[in-house]
Amino acid sequence: MRLLLVEDEKRMAQALCEILRQEKYEVDHYANGLDGLAAIESDIYDIIILDVMLPGMNGYEVAKKARQNGIRTPILMLTAKAELDDKVTGLDSGADDYLTKPFMTKELLARLRALGRRNINTADGTLCYGDISLDTNTSTLSCTTNGQSVRLSEKEYRILEYLIANQGQILTREQLAVKIWGFESEAEYNNVEVYMSFTRKKLNFVGAKAEIKAVRGIGYELRCDDV
Repeated sequence: MRLLLVEDEKRMAQALCEILRQEKYEVDHYANGLDGLAAIESDIYDIIILDVMLPGMNGYEVAKKARQNGIRTPILMLTAKAELDDKVTGLDSGADDYLTKPFMTKELLARLRALGRRNINTADGTLCYGDISLDTNTSTLSCTTNGQSVRLSEKEYRILEYLIANQGQILTREQLAVKIWGFESEAEYNNVEVYMSFTRKKLNFVGAKAEIKAVRGIGYELRCDDV
């Protein structure tokens, strides 16, 4: 999953980024509200961790503006403001959860897992489409008709996760490049082609009827016409 951290306290941000990356999350960090809002509105993130006291625009305003602009990404507010009224304001602004500083790392990670399950709309951590299932905890791809399974690499997993979450839509190469590699990456579009080929081979390996179709001049779509 790709997370966005909007936190202006440098040492806190560095520590959080290190913890989250150790947990295999992709993390982008911004230190002020205006930059954070611009990143949120790119709509490439799976979860947003948002501080309240930010320069430029506070977290309440960022969350409210994001929701007004149609962003549905789960937001976890992480802040030292612990009064009940502060929590109510945060939730009313559009946050899905609220964690106060100081906090235990285990609790933060548990809340992120809960928001991640809510975002993919599954209780057991499994994404399904056609005759395939994707275990979000182990990055395992399975064919539901024959029981064949295989572990995916990080990029393969993220490609399939993104395609399943947007089933019925054609995703452009630009969308895939930004979602999988991020804004700051120098990855070129041929990287998308290479990893798309790897992912297709994994689908073939498990004997899935679901397949990734290239739409000429546009991008890719996940299809399963025979199930």
